[in-house]
Order: sequence, then structure tokens, then C-alpha cells
Amino acid sequence: MDILEKIALTKIKGVGPKTSRLLLQYCGSAESVFRSSRKQLLSIPGIGASTVDAILSKTYLNEAEAELAFVEKHHIEMLWLDDANYPRRLKHCEDAPLLLYFKGKGNLNPQKTVSIVGSRNATSYGRRICEEFVRDLKACGVQIVSGLAYGIDIQAHRQALKHDISTIGVLGHGLDRIYPAAHRDTALKMLEKGGLLTEFPSGTNPDRQNFPMRNRIIAGMADVTVVIEAAIKGGALITAEIANTYNRDVCAFPGGIDQEYSAGCNYLIKTHRAHLIRHVDDLCYLMNWELQEKKSKEKQLPLILEGLSTDEKKIYTFLEEREQATMDEVAIYFDWPQSKLAIILLEMEMQGYLLSLPGKIFKLI
Repeated sequence: MDILEKIALTKIKGVGPKTSRLLLQYCGSAESVFRSSRKQLLSIPGIGASTVDAILSKTYLNEAEAELAFVEKHHIEMLWLDDANYPRRLKHCEDAPLLLYFKGKGNLNPQKTVSIVGSRNATSYGRRICEEFVRDLKACGVQIVSGLAYGIDIQAHRQALKHDISTIGVLGHGLDRIYPAAHRDTALKMLEKGGLLTEFPSGTNPDRQNFPMRNRIIAGMADVTVVIEAAIKGGALITAEIANTYNRDVCAFPGGIDQEYSAGCNYLIKTHRAHLIRHVDDLCYLMNWELQEKKSKEKQLPLILEGLSTDEKKIYTFLEEREQATMDEVAIYFDWPQSKLAIILLEMEMQGYLLSLPGKIFKLI
């Protein structure tokens, strides 16, 4: 078993996931990397003398022994890229970490995963949107991933805990600490329903350069990344950009054109880097997800109909029976002109009663 060599390989300064993959490709295993001769290592394209010296010094093997002792003492799970329980969505990213450290009881391969990111300086608008969005995500049966940072990140984690949703915090440091320290209580609660994940070994400080690396894990672990509130510069936009390079869906909540912490979201939408969403129903429509918890129509329908006009009630009942219909089908059934129907349908859509699908097809939310 070459667990020490695997840990040591990830500790070599200047050797990232891509270079490590190159070494493994030529040598066959982590153990073989440290057993190779200088000549063999120098023959690998892109491997320089300084990297070879680091490998041959065996220094990192001693560090690996200390790390393994820490992991075993604190019951931390180590996940190598080829392990069955390594996050499968992340595994397909070319720069995925070779080794992850995980503490918690959550499943890293749930059916659906949503990453939520945003400004560290969340406004009351951003906090409200996050609270409502996470609350409604409960019906989708998702896991929520974020970065345990101030602002939107910690709000997403706390709301997930509140609504009994599994949530994973991805860290920019080792599991020997919690940063920021103010979020320690939340992090400990997350261990029961989700967990904490990092590629960094113990002793790693939360240095500035670690967080863009952390962000690629947040993006890579998810089916979709949702930006709730973000300025034009910052980690949330970096995460969104990474998610786009991974060919993952990105969504953003729009904000006021004069609001600093909505400028990033509006930019993502304007440049087609993110889909505009207003609520969970928009996300489910985009991702083709069915809600697990259907509202009882027998109980809800009378209350819903109270807020509709006579014509809107007719359309609601019609669509309820058929699930969905085209504008032409509705117009023919009621013998209404298209101009009248278009106004009614638009009003119902704006009020959140129905969705407009491609091909002028409408269905109830």
C-alpha cells in the first residue's frame, strides 16, 4: 500500500495535480515515483531538476508519516482520485486534486449537488434571497456545497442546517483549524449532516492563494453553481468562471443596476456566462429536476384560486388537467383572441403561477 507516497506526492512544492498526473502516468504509481532514479525522472517531459531533487530527497515522505498520524488520530477520511467514494463530478475535472481530506458523515456523491457562492459582504437582499432559495431547495433533494466564508457562503450552510439539508464546506486550509474561527460552531454542526472537505494537509494556513484553488473544488463538485450576490470582482465570479470551463451550468440572481454587490451577477447574465433565475422553480426547469415534495393541490388550490381573476382561474384549471399546453391550444379551447390570451399568460407568469417553455408551451409551477 503506497498511502505514504500518495500523501508525499501531493506535498511536493511546485507540483500540482497536472504534474502529479504526469509523474503517475510515466511511473505507474506513487510508490514508483519515489523509487525511480534521477535519470528516469529527468526523462519525463516537463519534469525539471528541482522537482527531481525534491522527490529524491525523501523529505516529503517524512512529512507524509506525520500527516498520516494526524489523519488517523482525528478520524479523517482520505480520498484518492481512483477511490470509489471520491466525488465523481470532481473526478472528471482535469485539475482535480489527487488527494482529498474529508471529515463528516455526508455522502460526497449524492444524486444532485448545488454549489452556492456569493459576496462576503452580503446585503439584506442577498441574505433574504439565500434564505428563501435554500429553504425551497429542500424539495429538490439536493446537497449544498459552499466555502464556509463570510457572507453568502455561511448563510447557505446555516440555512441548509436549518432545513435539514446535507451541506459540505470546502476549505482553503487544513482540517486542523476552522477559518474564519467565528464559523466554528456551524462547521461542527455540519459534520453530522454533511462535512468539511479540503485538498490541503494539516498545518496549511488559510493563505490568499489557496482560495482560488478551493473554488475549483466548489465548482467541480456540483451539477450547477448558483451565484446569489457578487461584486464585479471576487471569488464568486472566479468560481462561476471555473464552472463554465468545466461545462457545468451556472445560474445567477439578478439585482439592481446601481447595486455594487449585484454587479457581478448582472455581468454574468449579460455576457451569457450564467442563466438568470428568480427562484428554485427556475433552477428545476433549467436542470430538468422534479420536486420530491409535491404540494397537495387539494389543499392548496382553493387558496391559489383566491388570488386569480376569473379568466386566470379558467386557465389554471385547464392547465392543471393537462399538465401543459400550447398558447394555440388554450386560445382554441376558450375561443379567445391571441392578444387577450398573451396578456393573461404573461401576468400569470410574472406572478409565479406558470412557466413559459420553448415553443410557446405553458405549464403550472
